[in-house]
Amino acid sequence: MIAPLPALGARALPGGGCRFDVWAPAARRVAVELLDPDATVELEPSRDGRFGAAVAGVDPGRRSRYRLDDGEPLPDPASGLQPDGVHGPSAVVDPGFRWTDPGWRGLPLERLVLYELHVGTFTPEGTFDAIVPRLAELAELGVTAIEVMPVAQFSGERNWGYDGVFPYAVQHSYGGPDGLRRLVDAAHAAGVAVCLDVVLNHLGPEGNVLPRYGPYLTDRYRTPWGPAMNVDGPGSDAVRAYLMGVALRWFEEFHVDALRLDAVDQIPDMSAVHFLAELAIRTGALAERLGRPLHLIAESDLNDPRMVTPTAAGGLGMNAQWADDFHHALHALLTGDRHGYYADFAGTAPLAKAYREPFVMDGVRSSYRRRRHGASARGLPARRFVVCSQNHDQVGNRARGDRLTAQAGIERAKLAAGAVLVSPYLPLLFMGEEHGEQAPFPYFTSHQDPELAEAVRRGRSEEFAAFRWQGKPPDPQAEETFAGARLHWDARSEEPHAGVLAWYRELLRLRRDLPALDRGDPGGLETARSDDPPAVWVRRAAGPQEVIACLHFGAADCELEIPFAPPGLRVALDSADARFGGPGAGTLAGDRLEVRATSFVLLEAAQHA
Repeated sequence: MIAPLPALGARALPGGGCRFDVWAPAARRVAVELLDPDATVELEPSRDGRFGAAVAGVDPGRRSRYRLDDGEPLPDPASGLQPDGVHGPSAVVDPGFRWTDPGWRGLPLERLVLYELHVGTFTPEGTFDAIVPRLAELAELGVTAIEVMPVAQFSGERNWGYDGVFPYAVQHSYGGPDGLRRLVDAAHAAGVAVCLDVVLNHLGPEGNVLPRYGPYLTDRYRTPWGPAMNVDGPGSDAVRAYLMGVALRWFEEFHVDALRLDAVDQIPDMSAVHFLAELAIRTGALAERLGRPLHLIAESDLNDPRMVTPTAAGGLGMNAQWADDFHHALHALLTGDRHGYYADFAGTAPLAKAYREPFVMDGVRSSYRRRRHGASARGLPARRFVVCSQNHDQVGNRARGDRLTAQAGIERAKLAAGAVLVSPYLPLLFMGEEHGEQAPFPYFTSHQDPELAEAVRRGRSEEFAAFRWQGKPPDPQAEETFAGARLHWDARSEEPHAGVLAWYRELLRLRRDLPALDRGDPGGLETARSDDPPAVWVRRAAGPQEVIACLHFGAADCELEIPFAPPGLRVALDSADARFGGPGAGTLAGDRLEVRATSFVLLEAAQHA
């Protein structure tokens, strides 16, 4: 039996009024101060440092703050809405949203084709509601799930979302809780699942009041962003319950289908039952109660197969995790980049290995880390791993946030798309890549504290001091940095973008329609490679059907011998085809394939009974 989580925050009651509950273990007294009209109500203490009370006459939308003893009034740490930003009072959220998705039963993990988007730059309006008209187009393209970058309340109105300080609140400038509900409801009507990026490993720097209430953070561990969340020290039972509540409410109250958990390797926990394992158990129980699949997708830098091993087998129970080695191996071939962690991914061997098993660094020595790294994930289902050629990190953490199209050109970007979509893993697209978007996606903020803003500005410049070849980073605080990251939707009907869009559409169709590509079993997968010219071959089979992908990274046209040559081969797709904006398709003659420079060719074998 799983113990229920304690209630937190302000919750409107069915018969009227509101229930306020807060954890403040060091306080002797806690009062809720109501605004417009003003009133103060003392909360009743209970065990474990909790205070609470039901207050009559409080309707949704009413603003309030807590006062601990004789201190200054503070927003609710479990606030669901900060209508005036991180420094203002909290507001009671109306629970009475009228959902129209009772027939939605979710999507199984293996059907996910993820599309990562940032609410603020996906459309000119930068709101949840502005995404809705684009859902049908994404569904028609072949996207089955949008992955929304973090929406927890952050300072200002421009941010990637990883600086959130009110994990329960929905960013007011995006449209607040109802805006997110409308987006999820509309997505389900379009047959599209919703995955929400959630940050449980740290808090942002501005407007963070949680340490004023209790030991939410610990200095026993450090993350790249400061103190870690306290999930295994004194007071950690309440902190774990708080964070569990953050995750589970997105599933239950907002009908979200999956969570992408940010940098879970930065949630240090020495407990006998790791925080992630407990979250997996609770999520499984909630999925059973709701009658639909709920997915936890972890971002982790550990290359640890235990992340996606079931809890019953001693693992952490995540349904899937990002596998960055695939990106690194592909990126190194496309761009020639050898800086930082790309030093471990020279040549075609890493990419060929990444097709056969998720972790290239599977216990081998990393020259970048100067030690062994990772463990083998061989034998685990391929659809437990997410791969991509671009995402917010790999684009945005470059100095100028330049996309793959700017770094390597459109033909190489099309090659990258083919590489991802013939893999046995779950694919992730980064917003705009499907039409060869040229707008950069640099880091941007709108902190209101001038000293913090200057520190971020200075830190960003210092971070890239050794990478001047990438260019000078733009000012994160400048509004034009943010504005320049917006997608150019009008470009989709113009060349070369229309050709790129047609390429993605056809790739996704074949991935869906061909059994050899649709199934995630790497047991029917073989690879071959060469370094001169640089090429990787991927053979995938399902029953009588067989497909062979040629990934040619060379800078000149050439003729290649096909290492797998079943009878009846034909060209199913060529990225160099003129209909995709290319220079003209290559030709196939027996077991010889003439390929264009930096191109992707998919061959299909005749099926035999």
